[in-house]
Amino acid sequence: MKLVIVESPTKCQTIKRYLGSEYEVVASKGHIRELAKNGKGGLGVDIENDFKPTYKISKEKYNVVNDLRKKARKASEVILATDPDREGEAIAWHLTEVLGLDPLKTKRLEFHEITRDSINEAIKNPRTINLNLVSSQEARRIIDRIIGFKLSKLLNNKIHSKSAGRVQSATLKIIADHEKEIANFKPEEYYKISVVAKFNDEDYELTLKRNKPISSLKEAEEILSAIGDELIVSEVKKDIKTKQSKPPFKTSTLEQAAYNSFKIGTKETQGIAQSLYEGIQIEGEHEGLITYMRTDSTLLSSTFIKRATNFINETFGEQYIGPNANLKKTSKNEKLPHEAIRPTSNHMTPEKVKPYLNRRQYQLYKLIYDRALGYLMAPKKEEVTTVTFKCSDDVSLTLEGTRVIFDGYTKLNKNDEDKTSKLLPLINVGDKFTLVSKKQEQKFTQPPAHYSEAKIVSIMEDVGIGRPSTYANTISILNNRKYVQDSQGILAITPQGDKTSHVLDKYFPDIVNAKYTAQMEEKLDDIEEGKETTLDVLKEFYYPFIEEFEDASKRMYKDAGEKVGRQCPKCGHDLVYKDGKNGRFISCSDYPNCDYVESIKKELVYTGETCPVCGKPLVERIGLKNKKFIACSGYPDCKYIKGNENKVLKTKQPLKLVGKKCPKCGKDLVFRKNKKGEEFIACSGFPKCRYTENIKQNGEEK
Repeated sequence: MKLVIVESPTKCQTIKRYLGSEYEVVASKGHIRELAKNGKGGLGVDIENDFKPTYKISKEKYNVVNDLRKKARKASEVILATDPDREGEAIAWHLTEVLGLDPLKTKRLEFHEITRDSINEAIKNPRTINLNLVSSQEARRIIDRIIGFKLSKLLNNKIHSKSAGRVQSATLKIIADHEKEIANFKPEEYYKISVVAKFNDEDYELTLKRNKPISSLKEAEEILSAIGDELIVSEVKKDIKTKQSKPPFKTSTLEQAAYNSFKIGTKETQGIAQSLYEGIQIEGEHEGLITYMRTDSTLLSSTFIKRATNFINETFGEQYIGPNANLKKTSKNEKLPHEAIRPTSNHMTPEKVKPYLNRRQYQLYKLIYDRALGYLMAPKKEEVTTVTFKCSDDVSLTLEGTRVIFDGYTKLNKNDEDKTSKLLPLINVGDKFTLVSKKQEQKFTQPPAHYSEAKIVSIMEDVGIGRPSTYANTISILNNRKYVQDSQGILAITPQGDKTSHVLDKYFPDIVNAKYTAQMEEKLDDIEEGKETTLDVLKEFYYPFIEEFEDASKRMYKDAGEKVGRQCPKCGHDLVYKDGKNGRFISCSDYPNCDYVESIKKELVYTGETCPVCGKPLVERIGLKNKKFIACSGYPDCKYIKGNENKVLKTKQPLKLVGKKCPKCGKDLVFRKNKKGEEFIACSGFPKCRYTENIKQNGEEK
């Protein structure tokens, strides 16, 4: 029996079905080892010994690794089929390490789609592990560990920020700089001219033909005065315009399109794409619907192009066949062996698979399918009619109409023609339009919009920081660290994020410099291509960085935190707000010399009800996962929770008030029952007060 190891358990059943009974397919469930946190500075990297890393098996992967070892010992051959990217290559190498395999001889399968043809092709043509790719990933991991551990600890001690990192800090700087643009924006006045004219009993909105904005009221009034009550057509011009579909998706453009079309965030987009790649149950079969979703290529394989061309011809007709060649390389970061994100089968149309997908999966799959197939279809052709009205030497108005001559690739979206067509009646030079209205409207320029997740991904790609596998994760980290606030995909920097970016820019300008980070990415690519050694790149990075770090450690100010406005009752220093695991609290600014802390008291929201146990008012409280509940304001003396009486009071019914106070402590007396079910009177302050008395009936105690 041959053992095939993949990353995700979802793939196992499908790949085993394609390979047959001779193979057993199991999953590593992602990375199995991580950098240790021992040694100098807890880096897990021996700097003096040529940056030698120390790896350990992740705690949650002990059982997985033990199971893989048992299966590997029994197998006649072990074949590695991890994902086709830098991380997947590293996982394959780590598997050879823990399973005692030779990385130079162990077969490595590479496939970019989970289909029968792709898997069988990979098993027929295995390769070995690309050690240059592994070295590149290892160098990246070491650099990120050094920057992350060193800067995070320093920032935490000095300004109470949670972390810093090579890619996240450069991205945060981009957002912070843009937020400054918004804050410093000064609106400028301009005027908009609106003109409506009638022709054949139909109203049309005309456009002022102008290259520069109207900057004053006087200029706007001069333009309006030049527009008479009757407008005569001075020119009618017709042009044929063609519109080609955009290239197939790569990771960044898919994330942007998903947000722009459906407001799906980057992290969710990657999760949905992963599910489509790993496969969906369709008519009893597990089918991988798209190729690998982490790619920076817009290339299509010749095999797909041939199949797609035949499909277009059969489905729409020969006239719909467009370009029939591989896409050209469009980015310096593209890796030629990789493909764009495309459907694995042309016959798996969005409508055919819709019953088997949830709403988000269908939306994303249709985007991917239409872009890949549409690129190989003929362009759309439109007849654009431009009608011009010359009012004076300086003022001209235009009216534009559009008629679709040939729908081309938009055949995939039948409603597109309805959205783009804007038909005009027959209009000739000399025809007269009657003015219906003309007016000027004062406007002010608007500040730049806050960046969306999709825009940040686009900028990260343009400036060369991060890679397809890191775009969504970087944004997620900034959110989790509370450096940015994400409101439906729109990012705004927080005060802590702005402070963090400012401090890093002051003391570590290279780390937050997008150009420096992009150069580092190029160095890592050079390792992958065999142009640089890992040791040389690490030395070039580490020694200038550590010198800068030690200097900053001495010079960086320590932020005392936001002042409360009161002094510490214990030592007299200022009290400041701090953020902890359980939220905000108040602490002495002289910590650790003074350990005084206090919680922030929130104003209670009363419900208007009284507690059935002690009679105090009921209030709204917030528990785990920010869930609201109603409880007694007398907590912790009274632990009554509305709707949870049985668990809290350990009785089948809410405790009833007797109507008098405890003679021992003054709290309310309540009726209780003993183990035998006999009722007695006790203090509601139990267990702090253990006063009890028997119930009297007809003058006798019971």
